[in-house]
Amino acid sequence: MHLKDFDFELPKSSIALRPASPRDSARLLCVDPASDPPLSELRVRNLSSLLRAGDVMVFNDTKVLAAELRGYRPARETGAPNVEISLTLIERLPDGVWKAFARPARRLRPGDIVVFSRNGERALLTVAAKDEDGAVILMASCGATVEAIMARHGDMPLPPYIATTRPADDRDRTDYQTVYAKAAGAVAAPTAGLHFTPELLESLAAKGVRSAFVTLHVGAGTFLPVKTENIADHALHAEWYEISENAARLINTCRAEGGRLIAVGTTSLRVLETAAREDGLIETRRGFTKIFIKPGHHFRSADFLMTNFHLPKSTLFMLVCAFSGSALMKKAYAYAVAGDFRFYSYGDASLLRRAIEPVL
Repeated sequence: MHLKDFDFELPKSSIALRPASPRDSARLLCVDPASDPPLSELRVRNLSSLLRAGDVMVFNDTKVLAAELRGYRPARETGAPNVEISLTLIERLPDGVWKAFARPARRLRPGDIVVFSRNGERALLTVAAKDEDGAVILMASCGATVEAIMARHGDMPLPPYIATTRPADDRDRTDYQTVYAKAAGAVAAPTAGLHFTPELLESLAAKGVRSAFVTLHVGAGTFLPVKTENIADHALHAEWYEISENAARLINTCRAEGGRLIAVGTTSLRVLETAAREDGLIETRRGFTKIFIKPGHHFRSADFLMTNFHLPKSTLFMLVCAFSGSALMKKAYAYAVAGDFRFYSYGDASLLRRAIEPVL
């Protein structure tokens, strides 16, 4: 399979810069390979009408860190100007240090400090080292932690297709976080979960739909483009995940009792597929996953996938093609573009039913 096989036309006007308000008023495109016609429309708030008692929805409870920092490197020479520095923290390393992309990275070297100031508070990070790829390794001092500095001085790390259009603001601190976020560690949101409100979660519970929570800390690699023409040559960055004993037990009980499993977001699906045995049972696991789900993948877990609309030629579009079939997903995306659905992180949602057999 080639990269061009996953391309499609998408006008810039389709890219959502703000989420629907309220969250569950977003549109929902239902894609069912077993139905005729296979496409239908609802609103996210109607989700409970599609599910039944005994179903289990699997949510990713990762919490997005305010990983965008803007500060300055003090001048090294008297009379020289300070250098403005932007940082995107992307990975926590052992001993509390963090790896970050810096702009401009060439103006930083080991031993430099970067100073941040907001609301009368001042903090600093020290450049401990630089990687071969140009990333910097940052450490805090004087009893502070990098995470605490992010919380006080950082902004939400909006996807590039939003960040190049407008800066992050205080509203994004709420908008770019799920209402059930708990485990801090992501630098990007599990965006399908952004559609859920406390009221929607209550309506699902009242219907008898149960919730299981897993964790996958979404990394900056989620935004990196595929650069290999043969998609089999592309490798995903590793991301930390965990599925608890309680979550695995609930999911396995659901399957044993004939309930259906709905993965909320591609990250939840990737956790399930990483932890699934060949017979479909989900194991308690934690660690790093680099699973790349593409057409031809044999799914062992979810029956449905709720997800937003993804970029052309992205690994996530490849994933949805694997789940419901490339031909149908291209038809669904063409339908969504023509129907003015809103795309990407702050956009509308889709509910996909898994194709019975692996589909190319």
